[in-house]
Amino acid sequence: MQPYFFPYIGYWQLVNAVDCFVVYDNIQFSKSGWFYRNYILLNGKKVLFTLPLKKDSSYIDVKNRFLAENAREQIKKILHQIQNGYRKAPQFEKAFPLVKDIFLCEKNNLFDYIYNSIEQVCSYLGIVTPLIVSSTIDIDHKLKSKEKVIAINKALSSNHYINLIGGKELYDNESFKRQNIQLSFLESDLPIYKQFQFEFQPSLSIIDILMFNSPKEIKEMLEKYKLTKH
Repeated sequence: MQPYFFPYIGYWQLVNAVDCFVVYDNIQFSKSGWFYRNYILLNGKKVLFTLPLKKDSSYIDVKNRFLAENAREQIKKILHQIQNGYRKAPQFEKAFPLVKDIFLCEKNNLFDYIYNSIEQVCSYLGIVTPLIVSSTIDIDHKLKSKEKVIAINKALSSNHYINLIGGKELYDNESFKRQNIQLSFLESDLPIYKQFQFEFQPSLSIIDILMFNSPKEIKEMLEKYKLTKH
């Protein structure tokens, strides 16, 4: 999977469901992706926050992207937004120190910064799935798309590849079947929970779930999904 910053609950359900989770570092950065941004709840509305990045080519890998030189100033403003928006949330006192620590990580490399966030959220939620950085796997890294995914599975002696339901159009079952790899997709049963007095806003960053739900409650949410075939 791509390295996303504070992604929605489905991402964490996937991390928790598998035997090992491969995080792409040698994958092309996309401005339209979720590498560096996500949605939080402010005054009952979805609001997008965005990490400030150093200007660079859009055609280089995420591991070669960096935070902007003045990133910490903007990050403090984002944290101030989060603090103001969630300070009355039931889990704020427990969850905000985690969120703050992740945002204030001193790593400037974008992949390292995101990878740290994944590790810390996993630790907070008690997810023990081993994380593997894709570039450390012995394959031909010039491969693309399903060929690269299949190569990674074979290198790790895997016979079952699971992706999020949004990736269903990217892969065909026959290509995996020929390699004796089962292909499945995780479809999340997105939880509904109280967000103050506001109308519920689904699919926000995990930050929102952390603020309104205890680690025990979130652990129960992690099990609410179904696996489907192509």
